[in-house]
Amino acid sequence: MFKKILIANRGEIAVRIERACKELGIPVVAVHSTADADAMHVRLAEESVCIGGPSAKNSYLNIPSILTACEITGADAIHPGYGFLSENARFAEILEYHGITFIGPTAEHIRIMGDKIKARATAIELGFPIIPGSDRSIESEKEAQKIADEIGYPILIKATAGGGGRGMKIVHKAEMLAEAMTSARNEAQNAFGENRLYLEKYLSRPRHIEVQILADGKGNALHFGERDCSLQRRHQKIWEEAPSSILSETERTYIGNLATKAMKKINYRGVGTIELLYENKQFYFIEMNTRIQVEHPVTEMITGIDLITEQIKVAAGIPLKKTQEEIQFNGHSIECRINAESSDSFLPSPGKINYFHSPGGFGVRIDSGAYQGYFVPPFYDSLIAKLIVWGKDRSECIARLRRSLDEFVIDGIETTIPLLKKLTRSQDIIRGEYDTHWLEEYLENEENLSLSQKMGAKNPPE
Repeated sequence: MFKKILIANRGEIAVRIERACKELGIPVVAVHSTADADAMHVRLAEESVCIGGPSAKNSYLNIPSILTACEITGADAIHPGYGFLSENARFAEILEYHGITFIGPTAEHIRIMGDKIKARATAIELGFPIIPGSDRSIESEKEAQKIADEIGYPILIKATAGGGGRGMKIVHKAEMLAEAMTSARNEAQNAFGENRLYLEKYLSRPRHIEVQILADGKGNALHFGERDCSLQRRHQKIWEEAPSSILSETERTYIGNLATKAMKKINYRGVGTIELLYENKQFYFIEMNTRIQVEHPVTEMITGIDLITEQIKVAAGIPLKKTQEEIQFNGHSIECRINAESSDSFLPSPGKINYFHSPGGFGVRIDSGAYQGYFVPPFYDSLIAKLIVWGKDRSECIARLRRSLDEFVIDGIETTIPLLKKLTRSQDIIRGEYDTHWLEEYLENEENLSLSQKMGAKNPPE
């Protein structure tokens, strides 16, 4: 096992990793920017090192500074969490060169799955069904037009690198193609330093289903069921649950077994997530994330398995001991992302938290790096807490989530709690009748209703 683990991240995921390390008896080194000197992950760690200024490129993306922190503290492993350097193949290679373990997959697997074109080709080889589209990056508008005509509109333009919805554009007709490609290229270049694009068929009403896997690099792999992450705004998830309410046991078994078979075939090591779209009883591979996911707690709640602990163990060379038959699923779990944003405009809301009261009770879990008196900095992702609840079934889970959100109080900044409260009372969500476009349509209807009410107030009937 490792002597000391440096956590190359911040916020709730850094605190989550620290907890797993401490339960394993492994000392932790926290790195932080100058803006995060008072952050919870810094306060809880045995050691901490400042690695740069507020900007992520000067701190959490600063590889030389992170390596120096390892040398100063004697850390022999790095956990990257999610985001930042977690899917940076070059970072994994540099750590290996310096004799430091990267708690994640090999650089080769990161590189393959990080390039959407390579990932798509690999998925086909591994037997995953894929969405019709281009089998390589698109070089010209003429080439894009030809493929679009073949697969039919609407189409989706996607950057070959990165994620989170950046470099992604929906095109409904041929006249929109050129402008959309230019916009997607510029956005991808600014976000990822890479502007290659590819096309795929745009599905009209899909669900976003993902399968959690764990493999040890020794030919053993397990799946921990699926999560439904269909409630999204601009391709950013805000509500995730496990298991999916729409899959049959036959479908669940099929996609889980396909995922583990694939991981065994490529001798994958670490945790990972196979992301798929599901429409008309058909799965379509879209990408694989080679890291721990923000939404991993819902899987932990229904399996009783600590995924971070297992991730650390396989990185240390410990083979998997459980069999697939030993992974048991119990009940239902939902996670809501609490962001420091306005519920109406979604504009960031940095600032001091004057009052922080988290909910509790049976089946309630809070993952957060925030606390009363904490100043939410404006430099990073707006996620400040995750509310995760468990119930014996989906109905009880939603009732518990509704109660927990009513208890959750964060004063001093705006948060997305008011929106999440509304969602727990939506009949569509209660019935499980939604897709990846549902939330944006809901928000548009809410905005139109609000505008109508304001206009009505200004112009009352005579």
